[in-house]
Amino acid sequence: MSSVLDLAPVIPVVVIEDAADAVPMARALVAGGLPAIEVTLRTPAALEAIRAIADGVPDAVVGAGTVVSPAGVADAVGAGARFLVSPGWTDTLLTAMRESGVPFLPGVSTTSEVVALLERGVEEMKFFPAEAAGGVPYLRALGGPLPRARFCPTGGVSPASAPAYLALPNVGCVGGSWMLPADAVKARDWARVESLARGAAALAG
Repeated sequence: MSSVLDLAPVIPVVVIEDAADAVPMARALVAGGLPAIEVTLRTPAALEAIRAIADGVPDAVVGAGTVVSPAGVADAVGAGARFLVSPGWTDTLLTAMRESGVPFLPGVSTTSEVVALLERGVEEMKFFPAEAAGGVPYLRALGGPLPRARFCPTGGVSPASAPAYLALPNVGCVGGSWMLPADAVKARDWARVESLARGAAALAG
């Protein structure tokens, strides 16, 4: 896999409380056209969920989000994560992600952070929290002086705002969780999740 940004127009950002939900949820997302799935390391079930998706849903490209330490990098890759996403970065974390052998998106929210990553040879990043940090106008403004940087905006992105992000030349994909509403997940209404994923996948068209 060469680039996380080119896997799909939308990467579902998933918080899994019960690892038993991981496989049916992932199957619904893949069936809806969203094969790249970011499982955030925010719950005790996250690593088990990554392992279950990696083993049980071969058409999914499962990654780990909210990676904030070298230990998190090691745990996620050991569980089968095929890409890593962090909300921010340090040199220590960046080194661990580089050495993991899988693609990664370090998080940025300021121009200086973008420049610092470009200086270190990293051109693909997560822009977080996207809406709070300036949204579409901010990323459009960055495109002039920093054309080499490409982004996955995440944080507050919705079906209404996603097309504007995806239309920017420096945006490869967006991250969001709107295709996984809490009531549908609680009810294990995977048909609804699949339908919402299909709508998300169509946004780039």
